[in-house]
Amino acid sequence: MLHIPLPEIDPHALLRDRTALDPDALAQLQHSIATEGLRSPIEVWRLSAPREGHLYGLISGLRRLTAARAIGMPTIPAFLRTPETLAQALTAMVTENEIRTQISPYEKANLILNAVEEGHFDTADAAIATLFPSLPRSSRQRLRAYANVVEALGPLLNAPEALTTRQLDTLASAVTGGHEDLLTATLQPHARAGAETQWSALRPVLSDIAHEPTTPTTRRPRRLLRLHQGLTITREPTPKGYLLRFTGPQARSPGLIDDVLDKVEEWFGI
Repeated sequence: MLHIPLPEIDPHALLRDRTALDPDALAQLQHSIATEGLRSPIEVWRLSAPREGHLYGLISGLRRLTAARAIGMPTIPAFLRTPETLAQALTAMVTENEIRTQISPYEKANLILNAVEEGHFDTADAAIATLFPSLPRSSRQRLRAYANVVEALGPLLNAPEALTTRQLDTLASAVTGGHEDLLTATLQPHARAGAETQWSALRPVLSDIAHEPTTPTTRRPRRLLRLHQGLTITREPTPKGYLLRFTGPQARSPGLIDDVLDKVEEWFGI
């Protein structure tokens, strides 16, 4: 075990599975360290090529390192590990965090995709098998489905780490069922909205998918229509019927809705 100056430790040398630190829990940890000291050392490995003054990369202990920096500790006790590969370091971090503080399912799925993107694993299945070896097969399959959600909707979701397992299961089922484009079109008008607003927009669409599955042969009911003119039309359920939402550059045309209403009037003989 070493006592390492905090500036020598790079907390971002390794992919992190935790996307956000809870401020209240972090404040409690800062108070605990300030009054009682740090009870558990962090884990680091020596970087083969020091960069920006960092000699060590953090494996586990992000919250402890963050809290120590916040209260001005000059050094921190750390176990020096010697992983042969970054994949081994990732596995050690995941194992440590599974024991100490539960990581959300979304954060796990996000880590899996990032690990594959950075080349640590060839496939998402290989990453899951290495990072979460103790999970039963059903849980690994579930985590793989969550990775599909991250890949399909991650850039549009706000605070996705707060999604419950039930919500992720519902999204995964819809993505697997081929409704990625519909969910994307539903989220795009709410890209800057909060998590609750986004889920309120998704909820009726997901309920509609669950209660009236798309027929594979006819692809009915049609819930999404994309036209070459830059127009997207989505069918959204409401308590009293359905809403057709027009989005895209062409939707800003002043005469578009008038033309649509003219057609409706023609069809129904009003």
